Amino acid sequence: MLRWHLRMLNLERLLRWAWLVPLTACVGCGVAGVPQPPSLELPQAASDLRAVRKGNDVFLFWTLPNVTTDNLPIRHLGETRVCRNTGVATTDCASVVGRVPAPPNGKAKEPNARATYMDVLPVDALSDNPAKRIGYAVTVTNDRGKGGPMSNTAIVPGLIAPPPPLNFHAQVTAEGITLGWASDPTLAQMGSVHHVYRVYRREEGKETDTLAGEATVNSPAVVDHTFEWGKTYLYRVTVATLIGEGRRVTEFESDDSPMVKVFAHDVFPPAVPSGLQAVFSGTGQQPFIDLIWAPDIDADLAGYNVFRSEEGRQAAKLNSEPLKSPSFRDSNIVAGHTYIYSVSAVDVRGNESARSEQAKESVP
Repeated sequence: MLRWHLRMLNLERLLRWAWLVPLTACVGCGVAGVPQPPSLELPQAASDLRAVRKGNDVFLFWTLPNVTTDNLPIRHLGETRVCRNTGVATTDCASVVGRVPAPPNGKAKEPNARATYMDVLPVDALSDNPAKRIGYAVTVTNDRGKGGPMSNTAIVPGLIAPPPPLNFHAQVTAEGITLGWASDPTLAQMGSVHHVYRVYRREEGKETDTLAGEATVNSPAVVDHTFEWGKTYLYRVTVATLIGEGRRVTEFESDDSPMVKVFAHDVFPPAVPSGLQAVFSGTGQQPFIDLIWAPDIDADLAGYNVFRSEEGRQAAKLNSEPLKSPSFRDSNIVAGHTYIYSVSAVDVRGNESARSEQAKESVP
């Protein structure tokens, strides 16, 4: 009987120890689940790759990833491999056409940092077929050279680019800066392909271009009206090739013509005022002669000057400052005299027009 009690006591102790072992072993454990493999630290795919073609150069832009495919912060980035495919979809990077070095210290300088690359299209990659397309993709590697997933595909036309326009020149006129070039007879519309000329303007010392105007292939000239007088500009012209119709149009530009430097020096006076009339009024009041004329519509008009003379005498200016409105009252008159009036227009740079036709009025 005593042996049976001892066995039961030992069995109870063993059962207690069996329950304590798993509890002790799990002290400090996390949530139970399937064990995860170690991260490969592969950068996520760039999803905003963009491509712009200029002549035979293709400029690529994308954002460097800052997390891995496991959504963990990237510790060190490697190089970026640039892939080109003569088809549309680029699903692998078997043909690497360029490599972009890793950022300093393997990290982007700031979140959402942008990366760029320029690829030069070889002649054998181009065609006279408007349907030809060339696709690009990039894959970003880690510091061990392991590449992450492919980016989105960016597509550019594979059509042969026309040459830049020849004999580009500029002339400053009263109407604006006239820009012209030699027309290219080979740019006639062919099926879904047509061309336009584009003229760009850049203020000297600045880096931003502004579209100054477009012209058809049959009208190789543009007049720029949107510049500012007194500034120096750099102009260039290029041929834009447009493929397709309606909203499904893809395009690219040719290489640029040489730059033309233009100083917008305004030496052009406003239009000569017209419609001048002189009317005497003095019955029962202080006598005066009222002058009115048609307003000048020049955008840079500063005002008007009024001139008066008598028969056989030189005209004298009556106002000390340009008049803002197209009217004037002359109260400095003498009975028995006949006065001859004329008007000129002045712009903000001091350019003065010729004088208008004369108007005579006699004082009784």
